[in-house]
Amino acid sequence: MTDSKPTLGVGMVGYSFMGRVHSEAWRNVSAFFDLPVRPVMAALGGRSREQAAAAAASLGWAAVETDWKRLIERDDVQIIDICTPGDSHAEIAIAALAAGKHVLCEKPLANTVAEAEAMVEAARAAAARGVRSMVAFNYRRVPAVALARKMVAEGRIGEVRHVRAQYLQDWIVDPEFPLVWRLQKDKAGSGALGDIGAHIIDTAEFITGRNLVGVSAVTETFIKERPLAEASSGLAASSTQEKGEVTVDDAALFLGRFEGGALGSFEATRFATGRKNALRIEVNGSLGSLSFDFEAMNELWFYDSSESDAGFRRILVTEPDHPYAGAWWPPGHGLGYDHTFVHEVKDFLEAVAEGVDPAPSFEDGLRVQRVLAAVEESAAHESRWTAL
Repeated sequence: MTDSKPTLGVGMVGYSFMGRVHSEAWRNVSAFFDLPVRPVMAALGGRSREQAAAAAASLGWAAVETDWKRLIERDDVQIIDICTPGDSHAEIAIAALAAGKHVLCEKPLANTVAEAEAMVEAARAAAARGVRSMVAFNYRRVPAVALARKMVAEGRIGEVRHVRAQYLQDWIVDPEFPLVWRLQKDKAGSGALGDIGAHIIDTAEFITGRNLVGVSAVTETFIKERPLAEASSGLAASSTQEKGEVTVDDAALFLGRFEGGALGSFEATRFATGRKNALRIEVNGSLGSLSFDFEAMNELWFYDSSESDAGFRRILVTEPDHPYAGAWWPPGHGLGYDHTFVHEVKDFLEAVAEGVDPAPSFEDGLRVQRVLAAVEESAAHESRWTAL
């Protein structure tokens, strides 16, 4: 049977880690969600034609371009999906929006506040012409996180008073790990702060419905130099191997205050030995609390102080009436990391088809960017309180 739904051609820039998981989302979204439009994986952009062609064949893209500008010019592309390092986000997104292409851009939105502000201006101008844009904070689309937001909005935990947010990884603990782009400020903007700290900032603001208004921070780079990535063979580095400077933070910790007076503590580190992808958040309110850990992503823990035998109870977030879960498997059959990107693409496509602005918007991305900048400013001035 022929699918009669209108199609939207997708052109994706970048095919590494984020490109692979985004490809999975574009391939699968129509199989599980009844969408008003059908995405078509039209073309993949990458600098090396040989490598991009191999990725396109593996990931399901119909064509390859070695220049992202050519990708934007294609008549069969209506959506540009940006999965590149942060130093190219602004240029690609602004050009795509000006050309009338809808844009999905990976987080953090940019490498600087100025770049993010320019992207927001471009997005506003494009929205007036019916062109949509969204920043890709995928953890909003974890069913348990979406349920937590709903419960807070319904008043289940009362007045929000405390937020504790952590994102713990350990993938660069080894001092011989090479100097990849994520460890270079000119490409990544910042280190653990922007890469994973951005996620817990957005997740905390999303769940609570409140924005941060000030921060006090410290950052640290534990390993100052690393073997150059192009010189690393994957074997143990020799003592004479050329090294380069690590120009980003390895860890960032900060205290924050939210609108309405709630307090928050945030920790983003790539040096939590033994922790692989532990995004954790706990929200304490006047009537109860919620707790989530991505390493058990199908569970949300809830404490209701009104119960006579009060204690945290586990909610298995796999029921048909839980956010997103009803499109997938029977209750108890858990989802994984990749499903969050399917949900992200689903929400984006629905917004584009309905002619409304998707969330999180570029303005949401700018707000997170301003928090990142305030954290860096505070850390550079002996943890001075920095207002937003």
